[in-house]
Amino acid sequence: MRMIAGILTLVAAVLLAGCSEGSLPEYRYRLTVEVETPEGLKTGSSVIEVSTRVASKNAIISPGRMTMRARGEAVAVELPHGRTMFALLRSETQPNWASNVMAQLTPTYRGDGAAKQKVRAILRMQGEYDLPLYERAGPRRRHMYPMLVTFGDLDDPTSVEKVDPLDLAATFGEGLTLKRITVQVTDDPVTTGIEKRLAWLREYEATWFDGSSTGSQDLTTDALVAQLSATYFSTEIGQ
Repeated sequence: MRMIAGILTLVAAVLLAGCSEGSLPEYRYRLTVEVETPEGLKTGSSVIEVSTRVASKNAIISPGRMTMRARGEAVAVELPHGRTMFALLRSETQPNWASNVMAQLTPTYRGDGAAKQKVRAILRMQGEYDLPLYERAGPRRRHMYPMLVTFGDLDDPTSVEKVDPLDLAATFGEGLTLKRITVQVTDDPVTTGIEKRLAWLREYEATWFDGSSTGSQDLTTDALVAQLSATYFSTEIGQ
């Protein structure tokens, strides 16, 4: 019995060791959106924090896998005629865009130390970086811009509508154009408080804007209300 118990203890220890993870330094970046309007340049920004964990190379499931988690909120840009445009924490093609965007601006690293090299490269980034609309390389041509949206009525989440970054005038009227979207590494604190603009956000922590549960998603519809929840506006709701 003692031998069996010893073997079980050893197996448990090996399993736990195989599941262990290592943390890499956190970093923050400021996401800034600039819009040209007849009233002049309008800007908005938000500071987002990203934490990175790497599974042990001996992990039983996904050895060496890098997992990134973002904290922060969407950018709000106040525009003429009382309109507001939001740059979300997701993109058209990446629900976890806010976690990945800085990494996508760095070189590709391979090998056991790839994750550490990636984070170090981000921490070395100096000054502002203009985001391209699309990833410059890669087979999937992922969007590098965050998804842009607005509301017909800020008090009604179902009035959300997508904004074309190449044609803001179609949504907001003549004379409005997106100048640029930038990111910059910073030590500033994570931005909070978007719920003051969107008081109903807390109601949509676990549901899409169409009222259905975020536990599943209706892939048969392209309706924007079935793709958005509070998570893409802020990770800090309820914290």
